[in-house]
Formats: sequence, C-alpha cells, structure tokens
Amino acid sequence: MKATIERATLLKGLSHVQSVVERRNTIPILSNVLLEAVAGSDGPGLRLMATDLDLQIVETIAAAVDQPGAITVSAHTLFDIARKLPEGAQVSLSAAEGKMEVKAGRARFNLQTLPRDDFPVIAEGELPTSFELPAPTLRQIIDKTRFAISTEETRYYLNGIYIHTAEDGQGGAVLKAAATDGHRLARMTVPQPQGADGMPGVIIPRKCVGELRKLLDEVDGSVDVSLSATKIRFGLGSATLTSKLIDGTFPDYSRVIPTANDKLLKIDPKSFAQGVDRVATIASEKTRAVKMTLDRDKIILSVTSPENGTAAEEVPGDYASPGFDIGFNARYLMDILGQIDGDAVEVHLADAAAPTLIRENDAAQALYVLMPMRV
Repeated sequence: MKATIERATLLKGLSHVQSVVERRNTIPILSNVLLEAVAGSDGPGLRLMATDLDLQIVETIAAAVDQPGAITVSAHTLFDIARKLPEGAQVSLSAAEGKMEVKAGRARFNLQTLPRDDFPVIAEGELPTSFELPAPTLRQIIDKTRFAISTEETRYYLNGIYIHTAEDGQGGAVLKAAATDGHRLARMTVPQPQGADGMPGVIIPRKCVGELRKLLDEVDGSVDVSLSATKIRFGLGSATLTSKLIDGTFPDYSRVIPTANDKLLKIDPKSFAQGVDRVATIASEKTRAVKMTLDRDKIILSVTSPENGTAAEEVPGDYASPGFDIGFNARYLMDILGQIDGDAVEVHLADAAAPTLIRENDAAQALYVLMPMRV
C-alpha cells in the first residue's frame, strides 16, 4: 500500500475515527485504525475505519494512491503524528512487511502494524427501516435530550436516547426522542420523516450519540438513517457511523409526564438559571438542593447548608396560584433551563412531591420533567 495525502485532510479524518477507539484495549487490533488505499471508480482515496465492536466508523478521504492495499496501525499514535506535523505538509504512507512508513518533509516514522484480515467488522445484516433527517434536526434532537441520559450501568436500558414513532393526537405521525435518568426526563418531538413508518422503538447508546453529535457539526444537508431492531447506521457524507443498539426495554416514560399540574409559573429562564447558580454556590456537593418558595409574582430561591451557611435570592416571575415550597437539584434544573432558547419558560407545578413539567410553551417541540427533592 502506498498513498500521499495532505496533512489537514488526514488529521480531520483521523480525528473522527480515533475517538471511537478506546485508550485501553485487551484486544490489540481494536487499538488500530484500518487504512485502505483504494483506486476505485469514484476516484482514488484513503478509507479509514475504527471500531470498539459496538460502534464502527468508516470515512473516505481524498488521497493520491500509488499502490492500493490495506493495513492497520495504532489509531492514537497516527493521530498524534498527524497533529504534530507541519501545516500544509504532504504525508506519504507506505506499508510493507509488517511496518508502515510515514514521511512528511524531513520527518520519518516507522510504525508497527497488524494485518488487515484480523480487523473486525460489524455485520449490519438487514436494515429494513430507512429515512432521511435534516442534520440541524438531528443536532437538535441530541442537544435537547442527551444531558438526561443515565450513567448508571445497572439500568443499562437508560444509557441512551430512545427514539420511536407515535401519533400526535391530531391524526398525524411524529418521531419522538426521550432520555431519562429517573430524576429528570427530556423529550423532543419532530415530524415523522418519510420511510419511518413501522420502525421499531430503539435505544441509541450514549457513546454513539456523542460520536454522532461530533460528526454532525460538519454536515449541512440530510443524514441517511437506516436501522433494524439491533443496529443503526448513519450516513453523514463521507463518513458512515454504525452502532449496535441497547438490547433492553425503555420504560413507558409517558406515564411520568404530568397532565394535571394546575399551578403555572412563567419566568425568564436566563435570570432563573443565574439565580439558581448563585445560591447553589454554598449547597452541599452531595445533594445540590435548592428550595423554591413561590408567592404572588415572586420566587425566593434559598439554600441552607450545615457546613457553609445560607443563601437566598429573589427572582421576578409571573405566578398567581397559592404559594408553597418545593426543592430541586440545582444542576438538574440548570441543565434543563440551559436548553430553553426563548426569553420565557413555563413551569407547571402541582405540589412539593409531584413531578414538575417544564417547557417553553404548549407548542414547543421539547418538554422536560423534573422530580422534586425534599428540602
């Protein structure tokens, strides 16, 4: 194999694939990236591929190919080399007899390799459901929900974003994405794309969500999504991301979305979040509890910490129901408020023990549910 490639092109391609590779691997080949120089009908190029056996990324980048062939080499080492090479350098990659030589300007590297035949590939099988989603829509789905993904490994079925189709109540069909960790819930609703009829509800793992979000920053058009009950594939221009799905049943989250919360608080999300952040400075690291005292058109945020003292701040808000006290985890509340783009947010409350519904307005695509805390 022999190919020449511009340093910036190589670095960009490697930055996409190397983040899939785990730093510590018991199987040596999984630390490697597969480099395949192809002189195909679509023009010459270098195909990069990395996997951790659950997630696989393939990207084709432009390169001048002198001799087609394939080899695998340490992903992080090659990425670090490319990062440190001078800007604008032409990088020559040539592999023979178990070694790969990397040349750029006066720099020479000889790297250990492993044979291409040992490199594992995720077998996709049939992916019967296929549809397109605009890249900005997919970015929004991820941004509005992923902060609520659970990190608790015992409840592995919550370690991802659940995507499914549903009726919208007016005879139309929608695509819903939800994530929850048991303390808060985030749900995003978008119109159902053509081709998504009858798709199974799937849970996309946290790592796949993170890698997909990074790749989406460089995609302007649409993303091709193909899936079965066990695998999902995203076509993002020159890159293809394939992932196994979480094999589990996502809970019926619609049961925790309150429908009868009759106390309505309208408030500016920015000043609300800043107030919460300020008083939470002295909250104990373990609970992060902030008390909210609701009164006619004023909300008092307060924290009492045995080791640090007390803090209180009044924030203006539009509230006309009977007053009461309720407590929330400050970080969870700020995570949700950070997703609100407008200058007003609706907080629908029932009592100090009931789940609270937070959304921009009744037409908003995103809604959030937050469980209160005892304070």
